[in-house]
Amino acid sequence: MKPLEFTWTIHKRSEGKTLRDYLLKDQLISRQALTDIKFKGGDLKVNDEQVTVRYILKAGDIVTVIFPVEEISEYMEPIELPLSVLYEDDHFLVVDKPAGLPTIPSRFRSKESLAQGILHYYEENQIASTIHAVNRLDRNTSGIVLFAKHRYGHSLLSRQQKEGKLKRTYVALCHGIPDPRSGTIDAPIGRKEGSIIERCIRPDGQQAKTHYKVLASYKEYAFLKLRLETGRTHQIRVHMAHIGHPLLGDDLYGGTLQFIERQALHSQTLAFYHPFNEKRIEIQAPLPEDMEVWIDR
Repeated sequence: MKPLEFTWTIHKRSEGKTLRDYLLKDQLISRQALTDIKFKGGDLKVNDEQVTVRYILKAGDIVTVIFPVEEISEYMEPIELPLSVLYEDDHFLVVDKPAGLPTIPSRFRSKESLAQGILHYYEENQIASTIHAVNRLDRNTSGIVLFAKHRYGHSLLSRQQKEGKLKRTYVALCHGIPDPRSGTIDAPIGRKEGSIIERCIRPDGQQAKTHYKVLASYKEYAFLKLRLETGRTHQIRVHMAHIGHPLLGDDLYGGTLQFIERQALHSQTLAFYHPFNEKRIEIQAPLPEDMEVWIDR
């Protein structure tokens, strides 16, 4: 399988930089990736000749970076699973995860995971990659999961995520009708004492901020749109329970199973700037049937 390769032409503004500075600061290749290129079978070339990172760039130089072939994980067995692919190109794969399937396998609970299904998909399509999940969803949350097909793409989109440039929205069903019908929940989240799973609001927790808006209301519940400014574990579930409106089906945080047998939470939209084709990508995942049945009743 062909290794990943990128080529750039040096402009006047980058003249005089070392190749190291250009790759680290201009192309945002990590120091670890540069080390791996040197020691794990990659290559650096300028004008088709091998160079070191100390090379001084000139305008018009053609820089080629060849990344080492991806090392396929030995700890995850590829498993054939039905995948709903929402978007795919040479760099990224976006899928619609069903509820009940973990993103990454657990040593203790799961026999199969979305990641293992992705590995099988890569094998079937001769894609030389391992798992690079840019985001993850809880086992019983459905919706959009974004995978990078190589570590460079993962690094660039992880940076976007940290900078708040990777935009995701969720929809959910909650008990009762929040008042006001739109607002922001700003409350720190930490691990609950004595539990390895459950989270709670606590003063020494990590900052967490969730924006919500009621899209529709019913006698016993409401349909919400939510946007996160931070990405804490169980953030939406904890925040909605905190304001007295736990999600339907979320019995861990006070919801009941009367309407749905899992937390009624779906990652619906994703938008990001594609760092390689320089376009904005927007993706939407359809509402799953177990939530849709409670809308427009």
